Amino acid sequence: MAKNILLLNGPNLNLLGTREPDIYGKTTLDDVVSAMRSIVEAAGGKFASYQSNHEGNLIDRIHQARQDKVDAIVINPGGLTHTSISLRDAFSGVNIPFFEVHISNIHQREPFRRHSYLSDIAKGVICGFGIDGYRMAIEFALKY
Repeated sequence: MAKNILLLNGPNLNLLGTREPDIYGKTTLDDVVSAMRSIVEAAGGKFASYQSNHEGNLIDRIHQARQDKVDAIVINPGGLTHTSISLRDAFSGVNIPFFEVHISNIHQREPFRRHSYLSDIAKGVICGFGIDGYRMAIEFALKY
């Protein structure tokens, strides 16, 4: 059965490739999206992506995912990981399996980055593998 996968990226991920490249690398978000689209489409799935710097827009897109019959969501929530109960509630409300991705190892960074409001309800969490974390999450979402 073909999967319908949604890739979400939160605040500041539009700056990938230029923002703190020593932490986040030099690969752009467009490059990530293109590579993930190729993986999903090669597997016969349907792919969509969305990035926003605004929490409410991400919540609206999560709600829309249920209407779009999305099978799984891969999300890099950026800084909202550590602050957004509303994002957590959106995922709980739509009951779509999701996978949390972080480019850096958030457990090796500042103490405030070590807590996620999403991890305990995510089907999986991948952090610290750079851009490869997206591929890992997409491949697992396709198998899930």
